[in-house]
Amino acid sequence: MKKAHSSNIIRAFFARSDYLDRMTLRPLSHITLSWEVQWDLESEKYEPEYDSFADDLNVVIEQLANCARPASYHSHEDQLAENTLRLLKWPIQKKKGRWIGADYAAILEQGAFGEMSTLISAACGRVHAAIDHGQAHFDEMEDGHLVMLAALITIIIYHRDCNGTSLRLALPDPNALDGAVVAS
Repeated sequence: MKKAHSSNIIRAFFARSDYLDRMTLRPLSHITLSWEVQWDLESEKYEPEYDSFADDLNVVIEQLANCARPASYHSHEDQLAENTLRLLKWPIQKKKGRWIGADYAAILEQGAFGEMSTLISAACGRVHAAIDHGQAHFDEMEDGHLVMLAALITIIIYHRDCNGTSLRLALPDPNALDGAVVAS
């Protein structure tokens, strides 16, 4: 097994990114339109905002930084795809190391319900693999791997929203005197 990269290296991989919000949060704009994030130099995190997944993104980055490096991220992705095949009966199959029959990110998303640790391990493995290949920052990743890592992070945040663990705050209702919030 390859050596794990430090938590600080993993955090730095995502810091001050120009693409991270566009690639991971914009696909969730059907849930909240607030998908752009700003880097906070003092806290060294993305600034949380009302009705935004910025805080969830910070949590996911921390989870990836503290996740044990998996021996193979492919085995974790395969587990998710096998869930989709077995539980949902999608007409997919693995041929020559690739899942075919549907969009790969959709396969993983559907197979990931109740499998948060598997999702985190798959994404963690992709980060370590990128760093192993000299891609020290998210914005420097090879396109195909960038798209796949971004999809995994999007799926993680989507599943956090679905299972009620999201940190997305509803907007305060400007008409409420008691500080009530607008349902999001």
